[in-house]
Amino acid sequence: MAEKKTKAAAKSGKTVTVRQIRSANRKPDIQAQTLRGLGLGKIRRTRTLEDTPSVRGMINAVKHLVEIVEDTK
Repeated sequence: MAEKKTKAAAKSGKTVTVRQIRSANRKPDIQAQTLRGLGLGKIRRTRTLEDTPSVRGMINAVKHLVEIVEDTK
């Protein structure tokens, strides 16, 4: 399934790779749900996603739990 998302993201041209660096334990439930929406859930897990405003908003909502590894243009 992750391959499909990567291929779809590659078609649009712009992608962003995010890595989870902190746990969602003892954080509000909405932040854990946002991590799940990004395809994360365990520390050091990475995902390459389309660089859209909605994805950027989700990253911004949990910016203390994730890091942007690379922006691909």
